[in-house]
Amino acid sequence: MILHAGLIALQTAGAWQGILLLGPSGAGKSDLTLRALDDGFQLVADDRTQVFLSEGRLFGRAPKTLFGLMEIRGVGVAKVAARPFAPVTLAVRCKTTPGEVERLPDAMTECFLGVETPALDLWVLENSAPAKIRRAIEHLGPRP
Repeated sequence: MILHAGLIALQTAGAWQGILLLGPSGAGKSDLTLRALDDGFQLVADDRTQVFLSEGRLFGRAPKTLFGLMEIRGVGVAKVAARPFAPVTLAVRCKTTPGEVERLPDAMTECFLGVETPALDLWVLENSAPAKIRRAIEHLGPRP
């Protein structure tokens, strides 16, 4: 299944954790990705992510024609170092205003291909957005 979403990855405790960035066009997914890359994350897919199951686990990768490419608004399409795939361990629902994000939300999930995945809402244009994703991944703990 191909989703209109980006996928970035972070290595924690020796394992890669994939963060699926969900939101409409113009929500700031690529802007968040740029800031996350500067903060040690790696690109897996920009704008379109192919999700698939392997041994009951959810993974994502870029469609072949988009691998290693990233659209940077105002700059154009750029080649970016990218990972070939990553397990999807967190879904971030990109919000366009801070008022759309609860201060202390209950635990949330998103379901992809029958797999429940931890989720969080995030105002992506907030400077601390990459740090919040890092903390959320650390809070989830290492995944197999």
